[in-house]
Amino acid sequence: MIGQNLKALRKRKGKSQEEVASALGTNRSTYSGYENSVASPGIEGLIAFSNFYDVSIDELLKTDFSSFSDTEWFQFEGAWKKEAKGTTLRVLTALVDAQNSEVVEMIPQKARAGYTSGYSDVSFIKNLPVMQLPFLSKEKKYRAFQIEGDSMFPVPSGSYIVGEFIQDWTLIKSGTACIVLTKNDGIVFKILHNELNENKGFLLVSSNPIFEPFQVRVEDVIEIWKFVTLIASELPEAGLDSGDLVTGIKNIQKDVRVILNKLSKA
Repeated sequence: MIGQNLKALRKRKGKSQEEVASALGTNRSTYSGYENSVASPGIEGLIAFSNFYDVSIDELLKTDFSSFSDTEWFQFEGAWKKEAKGTTLRVLTALVDAQNSEVVEMIPQKARAGYTSGYSDVSFIKNLPVMQLPFLSKEKKYRAFQIEGDSMFPVPSGSYIVGEFIQDWTLIKSGTACIVLTKNDGIVFKILHNELNENKGFLLVSSNPIFEPFQVRVEDVIEIWKFVTLIASELPEAGLDSGDLVTGIKNIQKDVRVILNKLSKA
């Protein structure tokens, strides 16, 4: 099936065998051998094809693209947009107080691992500590996540990041600090770059440049919470408020982005 899929995806992309082979750094005869099932690509080849054709390796191996109708292509290529906009079912379990007002659930470090699988489990959520912050909008949903490490310096390890739940991910502006719950990396606090149109996903960047940026695809993201405020037992810096904190993070992030651009052109 892999050969048929490579041929179908190449034609869908409107490329010749020569163009694909050149883009992947191989020769036409080798690529032609894959399409004709004379040879099978190794794991590195599968990863390269996955990135080039913008499909997962699982889809590359198990989905029969050669039989796709125009309608099926349209649905397949647009599925990520529905997920990103939140038009598909996205479960969010929330708690309320005695007055039926929503509270801010707190996710301490010891509950971080459990949250990855229990984020929609009522029994898990109801056992979390909660708090109320009267200055937050009653029209939005908030949750507080305790972070650890120094990847988002100057935010102190152990701080709680209060985030606003984002339903439509397409509206998130690049450079926004967010808590992102992913299937593979769990809970991460990063500066998010919206690359939905280019890569059907996001680039997650730390404010501390020693931590390498990484990409996540839409299908690997479970929740996104936009940074609202910081709760810490110590100030990140004397006189630094939440607004200054975001500005400082963005300035560091710009420097990181410049370095990334230079490396990609090298």
